[in-house]
Amino acid sequence: MFGLRAWPTPILKPLWPFAVGAAITFFGVVKLQDVALQDPEMAKNPKNPYALAQAKANGHH
Repeated sequence: MFGLRAWPTPILKPLWPFAVGAAITFFGVVKLQDVALQDPEMAKNPKNPYALAQAKANGHH
């Protein structure tokens, strides 16, 4: 209308590999972080924000 034409511009079609790669990278980093925080050496570290939750889950007070 008024000289503007709706062009069929593809947005998702050429960008789907990047979205899939970003999702795989995100979940890979999350899993790597979980594995690193559950390491016995890291569980003793007072800087570990999940140490208290791990102690409760293991039954230690």
